[in-house]
Amino acid sequence: MAKKASVLVVANRTAESDELRSALRARAQQGPAAFTLLVPATPHGVAWAADMYSGAPEAEDHLQSAVEGLRGEGLEIEGKLGDPDPVAAVEDAVNFGSYDEIIVSTLPTHLSKWLKLDLPHRVERATGLPVRHVISSEPQAKVP
Repeated sequence: MAKKASVLVVANRTAESDELRSALRARAQQGPAAFTLLVPATPHGVAWAADMYSGAPEAEDHLQSAVEGLRGEGLEIEGKLGDPDPVAAVEDAVNFGSYDEIIVSTLPTHLSKWLKLDLPHRVERATGLPVRHVISSEPQAKVP
């Protein structure tokens, strides 16, 4: 029986995206995998300028909604809220957990602060783990 891979998934605004959902389903089809969704509490928009820690409530919403949806598709997944700095969040997760690979989900280049930080490559250099980058769209707001 194959060892179950432990996969760290890093996303915030794209945590509920179709592209990330497809990437995780594809990864699960490659072999047994347990996922941990790490959502850094990174604020955006006006909140970004006002307070580095103001992103936690929004990040928590993305986290809960994404984990519920992915579990509903049969994926084994846990969720964690992380440091507002996405590199620090990943380093914390890797220092306190054991992962075999990382998937980083970002918005497209023209919208992504994380790509301006070169997050996928920085995560790979900081952890020494293989990193897959998924470019995702931001899901549309749900109308009640």
